[in-house]
Amino acid sequence: MNHDVIVLGAGLAGLAAARDLAAAGSDVLVVEARGRAGGRVEQIALPDGRLVQLGGEVVGRAHTAYLALAAELGLTLVPSYVAEPGVMARATPEGVSAGDPPHWFGPGDDAVHRRVTAAFAALAASVDPDDPWSHSGAEALDSLSVADWLRSEGASPAVVRLWEIGQLALADGAYERTSLLAALRKHAAVPGDGTTGHYDYEDWEGLRVAEGSATVALRMAAALGERVRYGAPVETVGISRSGCTVRLASGETLTARAVVSALPVGPLRSVSVTGVSGERLASLHRQRQAVAAKFAAAYDKPFWRDSGLNGLSESEGVLGSTWPQNEGILSALVPPERYGVLLGMPPGRRDTELLADIARLYGDEAHRPLRTWIRMWGTDPWTQGYVTQWTPGDVMAVGPLHGTHEPPFYVCGSDQWVAGYMEGAVRTGRAAADEVLRHG
Repeated sequence: MNHDVIVLGAGLAGLAAARDLAAAGSDVLVVEARGRAGGRVEQIALPDGRLVQLGGEVVGRAHTAYLALAAELGLTLVPSYVAEPGVMARATPEGVSAGDPPHWFGPGDDAVHRRVTAAFAALAASVDPDDPWSHSGAEALDSLSVADWLRSEGASPAVVRLWEIGQLALADGAYERTSLLAALRKHAAVPGDGTTGHYDYEDWEGLRVAEGSATVALRMAAALGERVRYGAPVETVGISRSGCTVRLASGETLTARAVVSALPVGPLRSVSVTGVSGERLASLHRQRQAVAAKFAAAYDKPFWRDSGLNGLSESEGVLGSTWPQNEGILSALVPPERYGVLLGMPPGRRDTELLADIARLYGDEAHRPLRTWIRMWGTDPWTQGYVTQWTPGDVMAVGPLHGTHEPPFYVCGSDQWVAGYMEGAVRTGRAAADEVLRHG
């Protein structure tokens, strides 16, 4: 069967691309390996009607592409956990503290923290997020880890630890193994107002979709209807200006004038792609994703508020962070450095041990959830990870071909933008559709 465009993957990026292509009159087909739409956004309803997000949840006011799409779909943006009353908690082997400064800070550490944060923001202002490779010191910045840069700036061990625990809370890899250029590029893309450190929670995570973030994907998939085929993993892709082919694992071969890959970079490596330059494929295959997991626990009520806490935490346990996603529902992330510990747990023990991390922060009531869920993104064959992880040297190795197209082969997805998981998916998906339409 011949189509104008075949889109690989029915996550946010693929659906956003397909939606715009269909609206422009293109005959588009989306092929999805799973039996559902959404990719790394997913939700389930509790018997009392509360929605639990098992994937991506929050965006910020800087995430303009996602906000625009939500408005087009008739969805409502409301404040996220950032508006919760109370203070955040931090847990390390030697103690738990609430609010700032963290319990391991000593005299002078707070001043050092403010100084290196200002230096980081100033350096980030010199980086073009759309073209970091043009920076005169790009190679040197990319070869250095954020932690090494902090030490070179005179950051104390306590300050390096604060930056590290915050980075692991985001689950995209330790600052000891994160490229300074990548971190600067991320900050340059969403710089904040300069008053809240190097990661502004309001800009990044201050909003959520009241109807559920997965509803963004579900509404697009419903509108596309039979244009989305489920249970259809892709094995080979052949690209040619005279016509492209997509062969499914079932053996069926589909044809089209163009192909849009919205597959994460991990699963894309298992697809045989021909007709695309070696340089373009090498750039795609050089990217890596952080192997991470998400944990969610539903409770009768937000009991952490009883202690003056807002449910947001950073931790050096197996969990790297927690936050409240809805009334009485906590989310948590397991960062890459601790994913092996999670994998090593007997499956029947995982809930118990992760709940123990939460109980250390918020008390014994954490042991009594209504229900829990784990999503092992790092070893899920259709994701093989979470957000892009940029280790030292990766930005230069991937190079300026990152996020670009080679018509009639187009790429999109959260991996292909610099900052913001769901924003990156929507932004690049819609941009890929624009490029397909521009090239006819």
